[in-house]
Amino acid sequence: MEAVKNVDAYIKKFPADIQERLRAIRTIIKNTAPDAKEMISYGMPAYKLNGKPLVYFAGYKNHIGFYATPNGHAAFQKELSAYKQGKGSVQFPLTEPLPSDLIKKIVVFRINDVTNK
Repeated sequence: MEAVKNVDAYIKKFPADIQERLRAIRTIIKNTAPDAKEMISYGMPAYKLNGKPLVYFAGYKNHIGFYATPNGHAAFQKELSAYKQGKGSVQFPLTEPLPSDLIKKIVVFRINDVTNK
């Protein structure tokens, strides 16, 4: 599979229902962190602030992966406990509503984390 060059191309390669969720996460991130630079990194949409990783997201067959670094996820352990997790990652199932408010809170946390280092 050919590597995608930008986030629009990344999103377009998914079925419509997944595209909708990917666009929703993208909008949350861009509205919450308007100064973050959008790019493709590790084959997925990524956002950096002041040259430092902020968050990443990715589409899959049954879930949306959201990656806010181990530090970003540890701060929201209780809120994320309902979801399958890995080190610095969480899976939002396609069968459940996207937790938009929680995603925004995590992005705000990561902005503060990145800018206060």
